[in-house]
Amino acid sequence: MKKILLLLLAAGAFLAAHATEKTISSPDGRLLLTVSDDGGRATYRLDYDGKAVMLPSALGLNTTLADLTTGLVMTASEQTTVEDHYTMDRVKASDIRYLANRLDVTFTGRDSLAFSVTFQVSDNNLAFRYTIPRPRANNPKRLTILSEATAFRLPDATTTFLCPQIGPETGWEHTKPSYEEDYVADAPMQTASRFGLGYTFPCLFKTPEAWVLISETGVSSAYCGSHLSDFSPQTGYTIAFPHPGENNGFGSPLAAIPLPGATPWRTVTVGTTPAPIVETTIAYDVVKPLYQPSTAYRPGRYTWSWLIWQDQSINYDDQVKFIDLAAAMGFEYCLVDNWWDTQIGRQRIEQLSRYARDKGVNLMLWYNSNGFVNDAPQGPRDCMNTAIAREREMSWLQSIGVAGIKVDFFGGDKQETMRLYEDILSDANRHGLQVVFHGCTIPRGWERMYPNYVASEAALASENVFFSEYHARQEAFELTMHPFSRNALGAFDWGGVIMNRFMSKDNASRHPRHTSDVFEMATAITNQTFIQCVAMQPNNLSELPDFELDFLRRLPTTWDETRFIDGFPTQYIIMARRHQEQWYVAGLNATGRPLTVDLDLSQFFTSADQLVLYADHPAAKGTLVPASFMKPLKPNGKGKARVTIQPNGGMIVTTRP
Repeated sequence: MKKILLLLLAAGAFLAAHATEKTISSPDGRLLLTVSDDGGRATYRLDYDGKAVMLPSALGLNTTLADLTTGLVMTASEQTTVEDHYTMDRVKASDIRYLANRLDVTFTGRDSLAFSVTFQVSDNNLAFRYTIPRPRANNPKRLTILSEATAFRLPDATTTFLCPQIGPETGWEHTKPSYEEDYVADAPMQTASRFGLGYTFPCLFKTPEAWVLISETGVSSAYCGSHLSDFSPQTGYTIAFPHPGENNGFGSPLAAIPLPGATPWRTVTVGTTPAPIVETTIAYDVVKPLYQPSTAYRPGRYTWSWLIWQDQSINYDDQVKFIDLAAAMGFEYCLVDNWWDTQIGRQRIEQLSRYARDKGVNLMLWYNSNGFVNDAPQGPRDCMNTAIAREREMSWLQSIGVAGIKVDFFGGDKQETMRLYEDILSDANRHGLQVVFHGCTIPRGWERMYPNYVASEAALASENVFFSEYHARQEAFELTMHPFSRNALGAFDWGGVIMNRFMSKDNASRHPRHTSDVFEMATAITNQTFIQCVAMQPNNLSELPDFELDFLRRLPTTWDETRFIDGFPTQYIIMARRHQEQWYVAGLNATGRPLTVDLDLSQFFTSADQLVLYADHPAAKGTLVPASFMKPLKPNGKGKARVTIQPNGGMIVTTRP
């Protein structure tokens, strides 16, 4: 026994003494990656501007072939450069150039089984994934990944801005998890998650030296969706797989891949300010389209009766009113929500689609995703869960001129559920249909992977403003969080630029909206999606000032460039987006006090541009929210202008219409 112990100690000393270390930096040299096999464990470390933003963190996989987390030796490495130039019309930028330095490292375990980790380090971003070759011994052609050792160890004193993962069979009609929990802002890492199940991606952190956003991309039917575990002082946060009870307990919570095979990409975005996080395109940079679009999909705006008028509005006559509203505003779409199959009927939906198209509007229709993952009663049901049902339904939708579908109530993040997302998208593309998901997971590079994918909800979204005054009061808090996290990752269907003052059809009863009109208008810029919901009501046509109606009529939904200006998650956000040649500078204030900012507008506008400011007066005594205004804005000789954003108010600067 003593000899065995001595041999083990000697082996450990040998590994420690002969640890191999490889480094690679971003093209600008500021982000430095260090990979090591010290102590027989694979680790990586990140430094930004010479300061640690990710402490040595574990790598490795535990699989049905072998445990590839310990006893590892770095046996090969290669450095190359990756370049890509691509165009997109449905994300935060349209012309994207990706340049990264790539490091491929091979680790070999005790049984001579090997795996590789590909690291791509671009300016402010790290993306990495595992590749497992087909071993020569026994020639296996598949494996199951039992768990990942992949970890993220952030420096002490890091604070967190996270959304907790909730367990299965929870929420209304057992429809959760659906990424719809409350964010907790600026909390210590040691704070346990609300449900003890970790945190949903994306995960935002503020270290003593930097901002860090952790997420994943490239998840298709070939893997499960993941999230972060709760914090451990020893390991930090680790990759966690879905709960076995998700998807009504159907399907494995693990990931199965063929050999050779690869995992999705894990991503880390770093900056001394949140700018690289708000502006990042890393979710799209490292993935490729999985198929070509079957048609030229059209961006636009849609009206939606359900948010305020609810289930009772899903009838023919009320939908005509919202089609007419879309036509009056020049909007491209009208979404008909749940129960249309029974409350309107298929024959009359065909008539409604013809009516809409005669008005220059296309319908989008709501669907329940399938019939067994939860108890949600809304129909149409059982139209999206099998290939045969989808083919029948989508052929009919195409024949009557419907332009898109909104599919709701999914069962979690299992590989089985990811397969359903992909199947719906692929089949919908064959029939020229765009797809929005609700009650769902986050997108993971899907805008580029699936060209008919529009956006996902995957947040505590606008319906909650209707459901409770608590969330109406929280709206500013939530919408100043998402540009730094949820919407930084992918397109976001928040579900409405809400223009009714009260959450009722008569616009006089129930609880009020607690944000200004310009706040709501600005969210159409701070919330990015290819097809934007403008949740106006027919009464708004006669109630809103002309300048607000005119702004909403001209509202773009595609962006060529995005820039962060200033902000702090859950407090305020000021950012700019460019549509063709026109810039929009937008701000939201959730601080509870007036926020005065000096804007440098010279980077967006010339001295010859005639600018207008949309903003709010201070709230009059006895009023809930401030009244909004539009006026000319003249920057000083250096292109700067001082602007005040009122509490729960907004601000927009753009060129005169």
